[in-house]
Amino acid sequence: MATTRRDPLTLEVVELIGTVVARYYEEYEHAAAQYSLTGAQARVLGLLSLEPMPMRRIAQKLKCEPSNVTGIVDRLEARDLVERRPDPADRRVKLAAPTPQGLETAARLRDSLNFAREPLASLSEDERRVLRDLLKRMLGEGLA
Repeated sequence: MATTRRDPLTLEVVELIGTVVARYYEEYEHAAAQYSLTGAQARVLGLLSLEPMPMRRIAQKLKCEPSNVTGIVDRLEARDLVERRPDPADRRVKLAAPTPQGLETAARLRDSLNFAREPLASLSEDERRVLRDLLKRMLGEGLA
């Protein structure tokens, strides 16, 4: 059985991570609202701007139910920000993909998110690399 770390430093780090996450989501919700999107819609659009993907994979990445993703994609599709298309590798599977307008909206949305970008800019490249590597380790994405 693993022991729970309750030392003051660990508790402080956990609290700081929680504060960072809360601020990130608050800014994301505010930025999304400027484009008449919910935070969830903005996150799906941002994810799809990186690559088209099936609903199930979107749900896995966002840690939610596929039925929730279907509703979000439906609303994005109604606004001509996302379209469904057959997966070239398996035509039985539908991919959600951003439209040109969706890509433009995702880029503008990403550009308006300054919460993490500005403080990170004050760190050196080495400090950002260390922070990235520590966060990856915390997420179980160990480095090779």
